[in-house]
Amino acid sequence: MAWLRGLLCIFTLLIAGHVLAQVSDPTPLNFRDAAEEARFNALTHELRCVMCQNQSLADSNAQIAQDLRREVLQLMQSGRSDAQIKSYLVERYGEFVLYRPQVQRNTWLLWFGPLLLLAGGALVVWRVVRRRSARALPGADDGQEW
Repeated sequence: MAWLRGLLCIFTLLIAGHVLAQVSDPTPLNFRDAAEEARFNALTHELRCVMCQNQSLADSNAQIAQDLRREVLQLMQSGRSDAQIKSYLVERYGEFVLYRPQVQRNTWLLWFGPLLLLAGGALVVWRVVRRRSARALPGADDGQEW
């Protein structure tokens, strides 16, 4: 029975090592000039990693982020503008890929929701203060001290 447990442990370690291994392209990105590199860095800081919660494409170490960085560079080198690259990625991954989604009908709540919540909270506070100040009229002073 002990040999079965040992075999199971070895098998589990082998599978875990295989699952955790990431296959990535170790070659660095090749830029034509410093302007292209600056444009690439600016663009990848505006795009969100589709796997990570809140990391830009430039900051993420996820495999898909590395693949997307390579794809963005290829699109740049093929002559596409930043807007075309962003629209391509939005078509493929949705508005989530943009850190600053466009103001559209379906994103109004995202853009104006915090302002509405703030205004609603200010209205509630104003009404509560107004009611309490109306109720808390000072009583007649009968000259007694506590």
